[in-house]
Amino acid sequence: PVGAFVPGPRRERADRPLFGAKQWQLPNGLRVVLAENRRAPVVAQYLFYAAGGAEDPAGRSGVAHFLEHMMFKGSPNVASGEFSRRVAREGGNDNAFTSRDVTAYFQQVEASRLPLVMQMEADRFGAALFPADQLESERNVILEERRQRTDSSARSRFQEAFRAALWGPQTWPGRPIIGWEAEIRAITRDDLVGFYDRFYAPHNATLVVSGAVDEATLRALAEEHYGRVPARPGAARDRARAPSVPHEPRLVTREPTAREALLIRAWIAPSLTAGEARHALPLEVLAHLLGSGQGSRLHAALVETGLAVSAGASYDGEAAGATEFTVYAVPRRGVEPDRLEAALQATIATLLQDGPTEAEVARSRRQLSSGALLALDGFGAAPRMLGGVLAIGLSADVVEFWPARLRAVTQAQVTEAARAVLGTATATTGWLLPEAA
Repeated sequence: PVGAFVPGPRRERADRPLFGAKQWQLPNGLRVVLAENRRAPVVAQYLFYAAGGAEDPAGRSGVAHFLEHMMFKGSPNVASGEFSRRVAREGGNDNAFTSRDVTAYFQQVEASRLPLVMQMEADRFGAALFPADQLESERNVILEERRQRTDSSARSRFQEAFRAALWGPQTWPGRPIIGWEAEIRAITRDDLVGFYDRFYAPHNATLVVSGAVDEATLRALAEEHYGRVPARPGAARDRARAPSVPHEPRLVTREPTAREALLIRAWIAPSLTAGEARHALPLEVLAHLLGSGQGSRLHAALVETGLAVSAGASYDGEAAGATEFTVYAVPRRGVEPDRLEAALQATIATLLQDGPTEAEVARSRRQLSSGALLALDGFGAAPRMLGGVLAIGLSADVVEFWPARLRAVTQAQVTEAARAVLGTATATTGWLLPEAA
């Protein structure tokens, strides 16, 4: 979500576009977006593909992420590892990320070096090599990444298991983006090439450039470099319908290495692309007033009363398909799990019965807007926000006019959304407990 301000010395009206981005399409189907910004002589290039971990083939979780790694292993005119070395020599930086819904590759460089990074990105876009002799070494890198980020942490293992309990371990929302270990080990080069051929096509990609470049220059550069990538059939998302009820209602995990307990409860929820989309923005406001730290309901009911050391809520409506609304709490030492869970449930029940107050809704609208100032001021904010929504089939207006849409959310809409989602019995509750608990 983005707020009601544009980076810079003056405040803009909330009904004006945040970035004023321009869009066009190349003959091969690639969508190009420009968010011009002249505050510094730098540019950011982001290439989004409308495919993420949720598009992994059955039994091959982790393919999208594995492919992200292999895209740095060379293309016809750029040797393996040379892409990042060239960017670094120019004083820039580059990286990539895989989410449930998208895979994106980005570079941030001085403005005059934009042609260089466009040339290299277009080269691997059109013909990445995936050398077979580097497959196993990269698999080991990914397995080590999984060990460090997930397997070595009791909380991370629990959170992964919780998502699987909510959605099902072999559903597209329930599989880990990095992949289950056994399935990472089973991924073949053919799996990677098949995913690349299916999704890495111009019609399935969005190029977003922000910074010190004008439209005429970017049009010429995009046509010169990306226009040469031939159109090909490829495929769009074709996911099975997401579950409408949780896979398991309850998960209790006892871990000898856990340093503190953790309570999570999640409900399957609509997003801007699935289900009752009209609830999406009110659910963002609801998550804020429930769990945004001091002044929120969960903080008052659980932290200020001494039951928990922290508590919060989260929701992301900018998703391709169904999503989840989550609340969590970390109990204070000595507090019985049943006591904390009962207090959490009572807080939600009161909210559902009475609804939020107008003051709470107004506070959340205000803080959501003003709290986005720092995010908007970040160099990569515009391309990440714009590319993220466009790659899941939403309009750029979702970002550009987010402040006006947020300002229009009413107390009645937040109450209705809360009762439609949190008022159902279809939630998954999970406890991570130290072994001695």
